[in-house]
Amino acid sequence: MDEQRARELLARERARIEHELSELAPEFDPDSADVLTETEQEVDEHLYDKERDVGRRSELREELAAVERAEQRLAEGTYGLSVESGQPIPDGRLELIPYAERTAEEQSRYERLGR
Repeated sequence: MDEQRARELLARERARIEHELSELAPEFDPDSADVLTETEQEVDEHLYDKERDVGRRSELREELAAVERAEQRLAEGTYGLSVESGQPIPDGRLELIPYAERTAEEQSRYERLGR
């Protein structure tokens, strides 16, 4: 994949992730005064939303870190090569997941072994 296309894909991913992070509900403080005026069901809904958002926020932060590592590999001239084997990552995979660090087979094995 050419460097310009890689930069475009990574910039798009960074923008998507940062946008999603900004769209998540603000941190919820169960001790806030607003809770005192809410029903128990409303508090439960807020707590559920917070738990969901905490998980999603964590996933997005991991993706953002992966984008940053990919940008570093691009600067070093190793973008598009597996961090595990050094083998080329197919362009089709990079189009779908611009921050991919491994080939699909290596990633599958990596995930099966529990990272």
